[in-house]
Amino acid sequence: MNLSFWEMDWPNFFFVSPSKTNILQKSTFQSSILAWYYRHRRDLPWRKSNDPYIIWLSEIILQQTRVNQGLPYFEKFVKNYPRVQDLAKAKEDKVLKDWEGLGYYSRARNLHATAKHVSENLNGDFPRKYDELIKLKGVGSYTAAAISSFVAGEPRAVLDGNVFRVLSRYFAIGTPINTTAGKKEFEQLAKEMLDVNSVADYNQAIMEFGAVQCTPKSPNCQNCVLNESCAAFAKGQVADFPVKEKKKYDRQRYLTYLLINSGGEIAVQQRVEKDIWRQLFQFPLIEGDAHLNPDEIIESIKQQGLLIKEVVDLKPHKLSHQTIHCRIVLIDVQRKLKLSIAEDAQWVAKEKLVDYAFPKPLRAYLDRKQLTLPH
Repeated sequence: MNLSFWEMDWPNFFFVSPSKTNILQKSTFQSSILAWYYRHRRDLPWRKSNDPYIIWLSEIILQQTRVNQGLPYFEKFVKNYPRVQDLAKAKEDKVLKDWEGLGYYSRARNLHATAKHVSENLNGDFPRKYDELIKLKGVGSYTAAAISSFVAGEPRAVLDGNVFRVLSRYFAIGTPINTTAGKKEFEQLAKEMLDVNSVADYNQAIMEFGAVQCTPKSPNCQNCVLNESCAAFAKGQVADFPVKEKKKYDRQRYLTYLLINSGGEIAVQQRVEKDIWRQLFQFPLIEGDAHLNPDEIIESIKQQGLLIKEVVDLKPHKLSHQTIHCRIVLIDVQRKLKLSIAEDAQWVAKEKLVDYAFPKPLRAYLDRKQLTLPH
């Protein structure tokens, strides 16, 4: 008996296990994704290069970052550091300043460390093959697969958030993508679906498809080249995929910053602990279970005669496993006091603060208050 499209048992037809994808289904998926990509791909500068250093820069910058946000940073880094040797020679503070606003600053520190390693130990010859790329600091399996497939044509399947989303919807896979079992399942499926005859284009295509067409919210399923064979669409459950296991941990941190002004100079410290925003600059800080009020601040630093001009609470800053609550307390002093909380502080003219790399919430506050020039 011949069944219509809507009468078929789509979930069982599409997916039982990664090893049971059929040849016709795989061929249709590959050809549809590639045809869509050739028509709709964005004109992005790193796609015009075959230099592994340039591709690596783009991949590191775009980790956990949208293209429209990362593009200006990519252009800045290519301009400031056109060769890996240029990046290796740069001061870390300068690299962090150029990275300011992108977040996840360990990426910038790893970027700099890797550039120095390639320049000093590999004679400036940036690796092209997966087995060498994976040894680099800050380069994981996804980044190594992307670079090696784009530059060397190695048959390595990429698996980022976009690919997880496309595959989970197409096959209606309910295994949470943020579990060990889920990662193994999707790694195997991504390998099976890889077009080994067009590795570079296919990897670009499936990531682009997830970023532009099969978007996290409100995907345009009615005008999708895969809607006749997408299991989630057939079941009316596109919004249910991908499945993620909920994480319960969310640490709440309360940071009270003292913006101490003495005749137009501001007390600034550099964060050196192994914690968020390491090596970035900040104002003298008191961290506690809650924000401190002005009286508690004066009592805490045991310093009388301070003029507290303003208290500003910033919008909560959400990180992966913690939420940061920042309070800025503006304090005027007549002279540069030797405060116990600011023993290691340096005094910086407020118009020079633009040269220092601050965490995103502090940078946004400074620019909003026009204590620095817009960056």
